[in-house]
Amino acid sequence: MTDIERLRASALAFHALHMPGRPLVLVNAWDAVTARVVEEAGAAAVATTSAGLAWALGAADGDRLDRDDALAAVARITAVVRVPVSADIENGYAPDAEGVGDTVRAVLAAGAVGVNLEDALYEEGAGPLRPLKEQAERVAAARAAADAAQVPLFVNARIDTFLRGAGGVEETLERAAAFLAAGADGVFVPGTVDPATVKALVEGIDGPLNILVGPGAPSVEELAELGVARISAGSSVASAAHALVRRAARELLDTGTYETLTGGFDYAGLNALMARAD
Repeated sequence: MTDIERLRASALAFHALHMPGRPLVLVNAWDAVTARVVEEAGAAAVATTSAGLAWALGAADGDRLDRDDALAAVARITAVVRVPVSADIENGYAPDAEGVGDTVRAVLAAGAVGVNLEDALYEEGAGPLRPLKEQAERVAAARAAADAAQVPLFVNARIDTFLRGAGGVEETLERAAAFLAAGADGVFVPGTVDPATVKALVEGIDGPLNILVGPGAPSVEELAELGVARISAGSSVASAAHALVRRAARELLDTGTYETLTGGFDYAGLNALMARAD
């Protein structure tokens, strides 16, 4: 089987995991070891968290990471797992639609078969969201690049209306329709877990809906009953892991004890897990 055939098979398998009522659950990873741990726990696919990945590479989140650095990290992840991998590419690591196409080609070269492409803007003085037409062009460029490579890349159009306080259900549905028409395969709406809102989004979006979860959100079962097709932990696992590091550091430095470290992944087990990824 050629590399393209393997990518195509993986992409098709990833598409098939998006089932309303039986959602794909993604525990987002940020490096090779977290990806292996997630896979070993039984995950059907691995998705990266752009925030966790940026932090691990010494950068802040919010479109500040160099594309080459980001995709080198994605390549390290795809090299150690057998399940499909989706890469969070923020706003495409590019100033224009043509550059988004270049990024998608690099994503495929890194071995990933899905992307999150967001519509938020982070430049000083810019609005909270990229203009609808411009973002649709970027989605279309991602689709065209994948199609030219003959890989059915899953393009997950992230809409930050709720997250950035830039609109509600009506504005989200308008953007979702435009992005799906431009070639997106699914829609990711972080920032709301309200059941009535999620249900309205499920009913109004003609494609798989992805919801971001964390402490206080409805359970996977509850979201499945609403018709959600994909559930992501986002940066919350990375945040929890780094909070553990801070607690352990403070305990060691302040009291000289080690109770925070109780229950950690044992050295031999983790080392063996990574040895099987060699």
